[in-house]
Amino acid sequence: MAVKAQDKQGMYFYDYNLQAQDQRQEILDGLSLSPKRISAKYFYDQKGSELFEAITKLPEYYPTRTEITLLRKHKQDILDQAGENNVLIEYGSGASTKIRLLLDALKPQAYVPLDISKDFLYDSAIQLKKLFPWLEIHATCLDYRHPATLPKQLAAGAKKVAFFPGSSLGNFAPSEALSFLKNVRQSIGENGALLIGLDLIKNHDVLNAAYNDQQGITGEFNLNMLSHLNELGNGTFNLDYFEHKAFFNAQDSRIEMHLVSKIDQVVNIFSTPLAFKKNEHIVTEYSYKFDPNQFLEFASQAGFEGKHVWEDEGSNFALFWLEGI
Repeated sequence: MAVKAQDKQGMYFYDYNLQAQDQRQEILDGLSLSPKRISAKYFYDQKGSELFEAITKLPEYYPTRTEITLLRKHKQDILDQAGENNVLIEYGSGASTKIRLLLDALKPQAYVPLDISKDFLYDSAIQLKKLFPWLEIHATCLDYRHPATLPKQLAAGAKKVAFFPGSSLGNFAPSEALSFLKNVRQSIGENGALLIGLDLIKNHDVLNAAYNDQQGITGEFNLNMLSHLNELGNGTFNLDYFEHKAFFNAQDSRIEMHLVSKIDQVVNIFSTPLAFKKNEHIVTEYSYKFDPNQFLEFASQAGFEGKHVWEDEGSNFALFWLEGI
């Protein structure tokens, strides 16, 4: 672990990011599967993070604006549940747009954004410090799919409130989602709470449109993963030889994103040749959609009890306030 930056104004940066060898093995293992798989976390280099922020502003992509509307509408309810003098921990903070609403409402003792995209996280934390000069920020770069190492400097005894927006839990397989929730439950302790935003099951046309926008930004975001892999492993992926494909899998209640090879080809990465047949797929993302009652039952297996559920009028998206059982 290396502390990249610490200033006198209460801004700290910690880097627990993956080592290159760990990435090498994970990527090669995924590309040896059938179908080939790459973890969705590899979307998020600097450009990928910027493209995702652009996706959140698209007319077809309803989750972000709906979640922001719910946060604005219910911020007093959230404050009532969180209480005062808490520590706010955000998993997958990205550009930290949504968290500004909670920082205004909760005014926590400290804010701990956790994200895998180091440069994007650092830049976002600097911007937040300018907006909230009174706020102690502990920006932590890590893979939050694994148990998070929280800064030791956090105030002892302060209530830990975790925030996991954007229906990012849907990117996990069910077994991974359960492990993640158990890790969060352990990190926040006995008096902690989790505020989580989840995309709900709805009309399939709405879901398909959200991942196949007319401007093609989601496709660019998907293909950028190959550029990221090229950078990490001195790879030879040619983006022109792959195409974006996304669709709703009703049986498994999930959106699937794939990259499809347009031709028979051989790609090298980490000095390893990989053969692709024409029309062969790389699975880049599963995005599960949720039924509120089923999710609350699922969360109970991780030691959480649902205290409040806030849905939009169309039941497209929901915020869940969970506390330990």
